[in-house]
Amino acid sequence: LVSVPTCCSARYNLALLACFGFFLLYALRVNLSVALVDMVEPNTSLAKNATSSVCPEHSSTINVPRNTTGEKYSWDADTQGWILGSFFYGYIITQIPGGYLASKIGGKLLLGFGIFGTSVFTLLTPLAANLGVGYLIAVRALEGLGEGVTFPAMHSMWSSWAPPLERSKLLSISYAGAQLGTVVSLPLSGLICYYMNWVYVFYIFGALGVLWWFFWMGFVSDTPETHRSISHAEREYILSSLKDQLSTQKSVPWRPMLKSLPLWAIVVAHFSYNWTFYTLLTLLPTYMKEILRFDAQENGFLSALPYFGCWLCIILSGQIADYLREKQNFSTVCVRKCFTLIGMIGPALFLVAAGFIGCNYALAVAFVTISTTLGGFCTSGYSINHLDIAPSYAGILLGITNSFATIPGMVGPVIAKILTHNNTVGEWQTVFYIAASINLFGAIFFALFASGEVQDWAVSGYHLHRN
Repeated sequence: LVSVPTCCSARYNLALLACFGFFLLYALRVNLSVALVDMVEPNTSLAKNATSSVCPEHSSTINVPRNTTGEKYSWDADTQGWILGSFFYGYIITQIPGGYLASKIGGKLLLGFGIFGTSVFTLLTPLAANLGVGYLIAVRALEGLGEGVTFPAMHSMWSSWAPPLERSKLLSISYAGAQLGTVVSLPLSGLICYYMNWVYVFYIFGALGVLWWFFWMGFVSDTPETHRSISHAEREYILSSLKDQLSTQKSVPWRPMLKSLPLWAIVVAHFSYNWTFYTLLTLLPTYMKEILRFDAQENGFLSALPYFGCWLCIILSGQIADYLREKQNFSTVCVRKCFTLIGMIGPALFLVAAGFIGCNYALAVAFVTISTTLGGFCTSGYSINHLDIAPSYAGILLGITNSFATIPGMVGPVIAKILTHNNTVGEWQTVFYIAASINLFGAIFFALFASGEVQDWAVSGYHLHRN
């Protein structure tokens, strides 16, 4: 099997366009966390004294006239928790249908329209907020519906596009866009709120999403066979590398799939990882503002730092994982387990540490950054494992594990808001403790039960060969 050059190849073009797609997807998802700080009247979220007692005020005074033309709403902390969580109510519904549909109609249309729909609803967000909190929650839930199909659709496309030994590389490039979207949109949203008006946060990112959609529809196809400009050599290379791994049966083997322990190992790992990830993603801006007391501009850049680390780590660990499998002959399961252990136990330790350093800003930011960065190892760990155990059904498997993994997005922020009513450091330590222990459990469970082999039920006619 001759490897085909990577430069300008169809599979790497797909990875890059997908990278931009996930970049926008996460920008559209997290911009509300930043804008919300500006959308709410200053005194409704907290009693003043609860903030000031913990850490001294900390901001380099920049005398820029701050734009204050944006509407302000009087939503209390619990309402804000619901607004931030509402996205996930839509998101969870379309996970498994998304994986199933992708296997039927192909991932290209599903992913394209998922991001297109999310962009359109983002453009409607300011209008919805004006109409009332119910409308805003509905629009966010609809955005969630659109985003819910995207990861299963992408996994489904990679099952036809990614040669087994390039899986970690290709998938880490495409999904790293999500972290990059967080990196850019957190500080950028902060700046837009600061200099313009929070409504533009939604208009700018929404418009970019619509623009991306035209490129995606024009340049991408579902399989190597249907691609217009792929070279003959690359098509042959991809198809021959996948020939023993895919199933030709039309029906989905639901029962053996749901009984499969390696699948449940991914479910538990995915759930645990996302608990920490979502808690930080939705609440880090709040923690920075209420406890460490950074102002919005610093807040945006410092909240983005952890995800920049994570993005670098995802790209690098994807290269390392495939290098270990291809050149050093490490078994797939060994690489997946080791990377998952590093990517879950590391973050747990640093997260707990972050709760114990008082008002040392530099250390707090450093610990949260290291914690999130190490999490990047998981992409080449449990995150790609669906394609190892059942390439033909990878989209559906991801739908299943991501459904469970969305629950922390719905529950985590709400629980964290409830636990931190007085915004004391002690309360935040509890939030970090819970996240760390869930992470630890997930890592151990995955290390015990994960597999790197294509499962019997995932290849045609069950009883055939195993590689």
